[in-house]
Amino acid sequence: MEEIFQHFRPEEKTFIEQAMGWKNEVEDRYAPKLTDFLDPRQQLIITSIIGKNGSVLVDANGRFDESERKRLLIYPDYFQPSDDDFNIAICELQFPSKFIQLKHPDVLGALLSIGLDRSKFGDIRVDESSVQFAVATEILDYIRVNLVSVGKAKVHVEELQSGTSLLPVESHWIDQMLTTSSMRLDTVLASVYPISRQKAAMLINAGKVKVNFAVREQVAFELHESDLLSIRGYGRLVIKTIEGRTKKEKIRIKIGRIERKS
Repeated sequence: MEEIFQHFRPEEKTFIEQAMGWKNEVEDRYAPKLTDFLDPRQQLIITSIIGKNGSVLVDANGRFDESERKRLLIYPDYFQPSDDDFNIAICELQFPSKFIQLKHPDVLGALLSIGLDRSKFGDIRVDESSVQFAVATEILDYIRVNLVSVGKAKVHVEELQSGTSLLPVESHWIDQMLTTSSMRLDTVLASVYPISRQKAAMLINAGKVKVNFAVREQVAFELHESDLLSIRGYGRLVIKTIEGRTKKEKIRIKIGRIERKS
């Protein structure tokens, strides 16, 4: 197991041990294991541990096209998973959309305020008049009873039936290749955006930068593949792949980027 730990961050050890336990459980019981909704980094850890050619396999589903947060199904190789095995429901909010426009942070805050852990619901999709979000079916009834308002708006939760049109992803990722002198958080930000390392450090120290949904205030924090960054005032980016080094020993990386809306 120590060989696995060396490929990931020390603070990820607990999650890695949990993922190894899930794999062992599937091997011992020879039955599938369904996770909660996981962020992209957690998904990468599990898929790395499970691999692709063993007796235990893994699949992911978030119901929405291009979903970010997904439930993973770890299963023995005899099993043929279907969408129903992921136990994901899509909810839509009924509210007076002619008078009120709800935003993503409003919905996220409302779901957390009724006592839900972030792992129990997936992506939230919002447009000018509609709100949809993915939830674990085991908490669907709880949400129906307890989610009665978002901000100042009274809401009613409806489950969408299979085949109903779902909202597309709000923003589209733009792929970009670039080079950086290191994978330090401040250095990568300065390589992606037209800012200096000093400016990047100020953003980090001010708590305006999240990595995998957690605020990181260490400028020297080392980034890895599949890390998802959110920079207040600038947008979001994901480290897709680390491609190697150039002749000048720069690190070549492929990122996906969402610009802040003007």
